[in-house]
Amino acid sequence: MADQARARKLAKRISQIVASAIEHEVKDPRLARVTITDTKVTGDLHDAVVYYTVLGEKLDSEPDYAGAAMALESAKGVLRSMVGAQTGVRFTPTLAFMTDTVPDEARRMEELLARARHRDEKVAKIAIGAEPAGEADPYKAPREDADDDEDGDDPSKS
Repeated sequence: MADQARARKLAKRISQIVASAIEHEVKDPRLARVTITDTKVTGDLHDAVVYYTVLGEKLDSEPDYAGAAMALESAKGVLRSMVGAQTGVRFTPTLAFMTDTVPDEARRMEELLARARHRDEKVAKIAIGAEPAGEADPYKAPREDADDDEDGDDPSKS
């Protein structure tokens, strides 16, 4: 079993090799807007999962996830050969490609936070000039027993 530091180093190197190969070597137009975001390598260094995102042609256009996935699948053998040649490890890890959902989730979280801020502003506007329905201080004050303090006798100690 290899140590985790070696697996992290290999994962980083695989990310660099695959990103460079997609940009310079593989001539598939479907990969033009693919960005490698992360790579995870198993502890035994036999399998690697490469995470990627796909950008749309414009900010408001939907990215071609299916086309990018097919292009990566067809280029998998070439990419694995390049990884093997440039890493020098005894066993070249198998490559699996997965779309990275972190940017989409981050965008969704930002939208939810913006919606929550908007609702908080509405509640703050409604709360201006509002008064409590009950007493101003709804918490009960501690009960003071004046006769226990004056006697000094505690009935529980008798």
